[in-house]
Amino acid sequence: MSNDTLRNIGPIVLLGPPGAGKGTQAKRIVAKFQIPQISTGDLLRDNVARHTPLGMQAKAVMERGDLVSDDLVEEMVAERLQRDDARRGFILDGFPRTVEQAIWLDGFLKHGIFDNQKSKKAKSGDMAPIVIRMDVDYNKLKLRLTGRRTCPACGRIYNVHSQPASVDEACDVDGAKLVIRDDDREEVIQERLATYDRLTRPVADYYERKRRLFVVNGDRPLDQVTEEIFREILRHSAPVEGR
Repeated sequence: MSNDTLRNIGPIVLLGPPGAGKGTQAKRIVAKFQIPQISTGDLLRDNVARHTPLGMQAKAVMERGDLVSDDLVEEMVAERLQRDDARRGFILDGFPRTVEQAIWLDGFLKHGIFDNQKSKKAKSGDMAPIVIRMDVDYNKLKLRLTGRRTCPACGRIYNVHSQPASVDEACDVDGAKLVIRDDDREEVIQERLATYDRLTRPVADYYERKRRLFVVNGDRPLDQVTEEIFREILRHSAPVEGR
């Protein structure tokens, strides 16, 4: 077991517009520190699939064509964060999306989680999240997103500009014809970026006012971005007590 898996990492929030590379960096954080990546979208689908009370409430809301309320999402997040695999830390994917959710998360981390951990850091109540915002130039974002191609069979992602498949429009792994997801069409991308500006940028401003925001230049090579993120995480982490 590496030294990195003997540390309390704490909560990590990755912010940034669509196409900034949050998903790639999250996978690298998971691999290095052995903490779970918790996606609100996955939580929602899991609760619906398992017919939990929260899932049934959410399903009814979605079937009416309405958005799932903050209260329901927060209850799902609260339940997930208290599982054993999140005791040393976790990455939140897609949460918080609004300032109201960020305020709820602060309160939950202070009072509702880690009570049974042995870490001094946890006992002190200092469980504020590490908030990392990945900034990428707007034009580069559009290239990343409009150039993205996905294998419908294995889920592998390519980019016609920066990471093309060996054979045009065919997956290197299984040969399936690559597709453009609806989310990666130009008109949808513009709406996604506008939504990010409207909703998520205020979340970054909220954490910046609290002096918790760490900004990474996501335009740089992938490995350089990863190295900087790892340094910031380790700077805020603490050894597991008794190790």
